[in-house]
Amino acid sequence: MPQHPIPPRALVLLAILTLVWGTNWPLFPYAVREVSVWTFRAVAVTVAGIALLGVAHLRGQSLVVPRRYWGTIAGATLCYLVLWNIASTYAAVLIPSGQAAILGFTMPLWAALISWAFLGEQLNGRMRLAIALGALAVGLLMARGAEAYVRAPLGFALGLLAGLGWAVGTLILKRRPVAVPALVLTGWQLLLAAVPTSIGALVLGDGHWFMPTWQSVAVIAYIALVPMSIGNAAWFAIVGMLPTNVAGLSSIMVPVVAMISGAIVHGEPLGPLQWAAMACCAGGLSLALMKPAAAASAPAAARK
Repeated sequence: MPQHPIPPRALVLLAILTLVWGTNWPLFPYAVREVSVWTFRAVAVTVAGIALLGVAHLRGQSLVVPRRYWGTIAGATLCYLVLWNIASTYAAVLIPSGQAAILGFTMPLWAALISWAFLGEQLNGRMRLAIALGALAVGLLMARGAEAYVRAPLGFALGLLAGLGWAVGTLILKRRPVAVPALVLTGWQLLLAAVPTSIGALVLGDGHWFMPTWQSVAVIAYIALVPMSIGNAAWFAIVGMLPTNVAGLSSIMVPVVAMISGAIVHGEPLGPLQWAAMACCAGGLSLALMKPAAAASAPAAARK
């Protein structure tokens, strides 16, 4: 497998992504205290899309997307943003939200396996070990939720479907790159996702109009402007910089931050099993991102 250097900017974006997405999960219960999940999702993706396109316009970026890219954008949006939002939301209703998050973040494993099986991306021993550590981490985290999965197998299936949809959407963009700025691409994808989500909100949502309290408005606004706007922009930028399997594994630390945040905010369990899973996540991510010694020493040897 050819070695791909990791740009320093990708590492910065990865740190931002891990922080804003990881701290996002404990906020969901507060966001849906007064409105339905559908309404929350519809408002969040709409606000996030408009915000990102507004920022892109202020930065002088063209908001026009060539017609040849719209099929790719629509396909990626359907698999990632639409399928992810719907499947992960229902999974979070049927099983504990923390377990739903863990299932959704099986995405790196799906992405690595699909890219190897269908896109011809070869996996060396280091990447195989990274994937194995990621799978072990997911398995450790899922062990606590086994009883919930038995009671609600549909929730388990939808959680995995969310991760698979995210992986396929990412692979679509990797296979057919869209040559527009990340802010513009992300903004249009969020607005495309807003269409079916808004229809779902009208059909399956609250059923009446009212003004939520300022606390709910503040939480929804934060989720829309920070995790959804900044987080998704960072993610699509990372996808454009890194190979598919490395980009997928780069998100494996998000559930770790989510677990720590859940322990702080909601007092959720954080014992030896969780810490072991975190160690596996950190090990897998390090293997995926670090430069092999042979590759790192090659420039030095060339200078001699």
